[in-house]
Amino acid sequence: MEQGGVGLSFSEAIEQAGDVFHRFPLLEVRGVPLMEPIALNWDSVAAFTPHPSDLLISTYPKAGTTWTQEIVDLLLNNGDADVSKRAPITVRIPFLEIFSPPPIPSGLDLLKEMAPPRVIKTHLPFQLVPEGFWENKCKVIYVARNAKDNLVSYYHFDRMNLTQPEPGPWDGYIHKFMKGNLGWGSWYDHVKGYWREREKKNILYLFYEDMKENPRREIVRIMEYLGLGLSDDVIERVVQLTSFKER
Repeated sequence: MEQGGVGLSFSEAIEQAGDVFHRFPLLEVRGVPLMEPIALNWDSVAAFTPHPSDLLISTYPKAGTTWTQEIVDLLLNNGDADVSKRAPITVRIPFLEIFSPPPIPSGLDLLKEMAPPRVIKTHLPFQLVPEGFWENKCKVIYVARNAKDNLVSYYHFDRMNLTQPEPGPWDGYIHKFMKGNLGWGSWYDHVKGYWREREKKNILYLFYEDMKENPRREIVRIMEYLGLGLSDDVIERVVQLTSFKER
């Protein structure tokens, strides 16, 4: 990482953090289970005030977040692949609520070092998004993924990511998913919360399956929502650069 005074790669930072990395338990914030470091720093997250020009990308975990981030970053940089390689996606588009052991900077630390307009990632359900995003009328892109595929992807992610709570056996994990006993809470409440507010809050609500079926159409929707007027050549380049063949 080269931002926030941290001249380390992500892997180097994890290595230096040593054994402080472990599977964090979940603690509830306003009825929503969040990873312990997020819950313990909740006041700082809730107090974050975005600039009106900031853009928020929100999803339930494992619903196409990184894919959408890369599309947005390319669109904002005229499809220039070299510019989009300037830093890891975690630095280009900070994760609002994430807190990791030093020397890895928090999402809030990274955002302090960036001048607006900024693109920001979150997994927070609608009711936990800092009020400043709505007061300042920030644009918000939300991506929803069907429950079955989202569940499977989240399960394998929790097995792999050793900061996430222990997923346990598959059969038990299904019930935790259905009851909303996973990080960031209920999938059902998450997708419905943003859906109910999409028109009042000017939220661009996308579906992962639509992005797979016709990526160009959905990329054009994102471009228009961002108020950009890019050429067909640039749009086609963004489609190709963010295709599954390229990733």
